[in-house]
This record gives sequence, C-alpha cells and structure tokens, in this order.
Amino acid sequence: MNGMKIKNIFITGASGKIGRGLLPELVSAGYHVRALEFEEPVEGKNVEIMKGDVRDPQLAKRALLDMDAVIHLASCKENRELFMETNIHGTFYLLDESKNCGHIKQFIQAGSDARAGIFFYPHPYPIDETYPHSAYPGYYAFSKVLEEVMCEQYIIQYKLPITILRFSWVHDEDDFLCHITLREPNFGVPIWKELAKSPEQKSYFEKNIDGVAKLVHPGGKPGIRHIVSIKDAVQGVLLAIGNPSAIGQAFTITGPSPFSYGFAAEHIAKKLNLPIVEFEDDKFYDFTHNIAKSRSILGYDPKYDIAKIIDDAIEFRKSEKKRHPVKYIG
Repeated sequence: MNGMKIKNIFITGASGKIGRGLLPELVSAGYHVRALEFEEPVEGKNVEIMKGDVRDPQLAKRALLDMDAVIHLASCKENRELFMETNIHGTFYLLDESKNCGHIKQFIQAGSDARAGIFFYPHPYPIDETYPHSAYPGYYAFSKVLEEVMCEQYIIQYKLPITILRFSWVHDEDDFLCHITLREPNFGVPIWKELAKSPEQKSYFEKNIDGVAKLVHPGGKPGIRHIVSIKDAVQGVLLAIGNPSAIGQAFTITGPSPFSYGFAAEHIAKKLNLPIVEFEDDKFYDFTHNIAKSRSILGYDPKYDIAKIIDDAIEFRKSEKKRHPVKYIG
C-alpha cells in the first residue's frame, strides 16, 4: 500500500540489524533510498549513500532534500555519554527539519517494547498500544520513551505525519542460539552465568560445556516472552510505508505468538542434542503483546514463531556464514 505517493526515502541506522534486512526490500519495492552511513559500511545495492552523523545539527537539511519519507532506525544503546546526543538530539533534528521543510509525507520512528518495561515489571494482561510508557532501568529504554514523547508532541503541535513502530527484541542470523545456549557468544538477558547457583550449573561455564538454558520462575514454571524475527520486523515497516491509516499511530511489531522457554529449550535440545539446564530467575515477569491493531490497520501478518526462528538460526550456523558483530547485549 502506498496511498501517499512515497518514492524517495531517507533511512538512518541502515547498517544495523533492521536496516540491513530492510534496504534490499525497499529497493526491490521500487523506492529510491538514501541511506545514512556512519561508522559501518552500508550493505546495499542501488542505494544512495550519504556519510554523516545524526548528532550533526546540519545533517537533516541535506539528508531530507528531495525526500518524501524518513525511516529513523539509528540508535545507540546503553551508553550514558552518547545516548542523549544520538537518540534524543538526533531524533529532534530530523523531526524539526521534517516539520520545517514541509515535504515529508511520512516519518517512521523505530520504537521499542522497552518503553513498556517488558519482563522487568508484572504484565498481568497482554501489552497493547495503549499501555503507558514505563521504561525498564537503563538509558536505552529511557531514550525510547523520550523519542516517542517527542514524536507524540510533533503530531499534536505540528500535525507531522508520524508512524511509530514498536519492535520487540529483533532476532536475525543465529541470535536466538546465542541467547539460549550456554557457550559464547552471548546475546541478550538474562545472562545465564549470573543465574548459575549450583555446582552443576557452574560447571557448564567452568568447563565450557554447551547446553540449552530453560528459564523458570520459582516453583518451576517456564518463563514466557515475546520476540520478533527480522523478516516479520521488515514486513511491518514495508506495510506502514505510504499507508494513510498509519499516520499519527503507534503499532506493535512482534512475532505471531509469545514463546515458552520450556518449549524453546526442548526444541533446541532435540535438534542439537544438547542437555537442558534450568535457571531460576525470580526477577523475570512473563509478558506477551497484543497485535490486533497492527493486524487490522497495517495488515500485518507475522509468520515466524519460535520454532521457525530457532530453525532459521540452526540453518544459519550450518551455513558457516559469519555472524554480524553485535555492539550491545540485546
């Protein structure tokens, strides 16, 4: 759907996980893409590369010249020294120039379910778009709330055509195996080594033996959480571009269903012939998302449940492709 005649798109964060997956899809969909290249090279054929830094107050004027839309993915994570300049000032410069130039038909802001606190706080019912901002501790989640508040005010004050896409934790390549198995590389939280209490649990790390983590609550019930495959995340962005019904709205972009660490551990244990190791965490709260709004307004139809995410991760490892370096924990 492209009801707003969007042709030229400026994208930040093009070398990041969502950016890498999105760029070729934008090009094949016929968009002219101008991608901001900061520290890492942008991987993309038929893409106009613009070198620059979102922290530069002069960048937005050059970047938005002749553009119809902005997809703002750039972000720095847990960095106290950089997050305010990068995430807050960088977003502000782009929002303000979008307002001033007058020709941006859609500004798509990458949000995060970090703004709702996910497993750090109790969520007795599924999280939907009306759930109040309640960031978990840390600078990244804090910045995602501040970015959204800026966007909300630009919608109210200036009628800027903004769409916020709130991504769950995005999984690509072998991310999920890095998360749930015990050997390096590690990805995401909880960090299993920190939950290892018994001599048996500790021995896996001391002897570098691999296993599959099964996160359980006190009492033994497996933890439940909601994540998203890169392919579904990219689908969400493509559906939002040019959709008039998406203007002024926020949408949850996550997988078709939550997963249980019990099911995930068993699925991987069978496929990779690894032992399951239980880790109890009394600070983990189950959470799930409601994607009814994304389904009905965007036509979002996520396909990658946890079994497919795991199977893709195993295939990636078998292919012996090189994993992209991850600068942050999750």
